[in-house]
Amino acid sequence: MVTPTIQRRRLGNALRRAREAAGKRPDEAAEVIDSASSKISRLELGQSGIRLTDLKLLLDFYGVTGEEAEPLRELARAGRQRGRWSGYRNVIPDWFRQYLDLEADAAEIRWYQPEVIPGILQTEPYIRAMIDGEDVERQIAVRLERQKVIDRSDGPELSFILSESALRRNLGDGATMRDQLSHIATLAKRPNVTIQVFPFDAETYVVASFNFIILRFGEEVASDVVYLETFTDADYLDSPEALRAYNRLWDGLRAAALGPAESRRLILRIADEMK
Repeated sequence: MVTPTIQRRRLGNALRRAREAAGKRPDEAAEVIDSASSKISRLELGQSGIRLTDLKLLLDFYGVTGEEAEPLRELARAGRQRGRWSGYRNVIPDWFRQYLDLEADAAEIRWYQPEVIPGILQTEPYIRAMIDGEDVERQIAVRLERQKVIDRSDGPELSFILSESALRRNLGDGATMRDQLSHIATLAKRPNVTIQVFPFDAETYVVASFNFIILRFGEEVASDVVYLETFTDADYLDSPEALRAYNRLWDGLRAAALGPAESRRLILRIADEMK
């Protein structure tokens, strides 16, 4: 499964390489399609689609013609298609739909969560304890659909660092939390899933009170992405500086966290305490 978001990123990467190979500057490319340089930047980062007429102008300007141009036209067409989550527009904000596409197509996901269990690890009773308002069932359906990424044969490598507070924070009744923690311990035995716990007594100078997700992709996609979510919006960071900083933070947190086997024992011990 390749989503429109990833197709746009692949096209953007190809356009950047074509522009650089032709020795053209972003402002020169922008003049060709009568737009601002910022539009070329958004196109090359895969943040927006492109009309086929504009694509032809750029490819001609870059000297990409004939059979070389057809794969890029196919990427442009695919990038303009509606994504798999378009039917959930009333329950998924625009800024989150891009993340869902990236999550589905990532080769590796690194997820740090200090306060609650990550969405793709949540059981249905735990989700119900978290969600209120309208369209609860559709919101639950979205979260459960996302969890299928764990079972896919071509799914990503999944690594989680959970704060001990996320494990002990009660959502729902004791049975809900006990089943949730048992579910996490079961998932931790899968070969594509690594779960570590950042304990209360960790001896480290590396701390993070906020959650973040690092999504890693193959070489054909423009770059990896750091996803930061707030209450009403999200940031997608893909600059080399941001990626280096967050990967260093991840490495520090992982080094201070308990190992996978010890983490699983702690998860089961906390679950047992909730009887």
